[in-house]
Amino acid sequence: MQVHDVIGAHENLFVVGDQDFVEKVLQSSQPVIVDFWATWCPPCRNLDPVYQQLSEQFAGKLRFARLDCDQHTRIPSAYHVQGMPTLIVFHHGQEIARYIGPQPRRLQHLIDQTLAEHGCA
Repeated sequence: MQVHDVIGAHENLFVVGDQDFVEKVLQSSQPVIVDFWATWCPPCRNLDPVYQQLSEQFAGKLRFARLDCDQHTRIPSAYHVQGMPTLIVFHHGQEIARYIGPQPRRLQHLIDQTLAEHGCA
């Protein structure tokens, strides 16, 4: 199953690309976590179910986005994304946290900690 097959079922999870990144992520009124991923990346696939679950759990606090680095190269290059998965949390248009290759079981803790540190909880 591809990520695009399940995104519609998760209200707080959306796809973003080079053309709409500024509008959907940097100009968002809520913090946004962006999963920079690729279809060929096994760790990305392992993270997928946890990311989907957390998108529901954090609804109203944090928006969850996905950016396919093979289809959209400008934004990953601008943010120096070199390994996947890389997750970046943006708030008020600024990067506030970056997780490179996060362990799925630790991701909720990392997000909770980031939101608390930046007064977003």
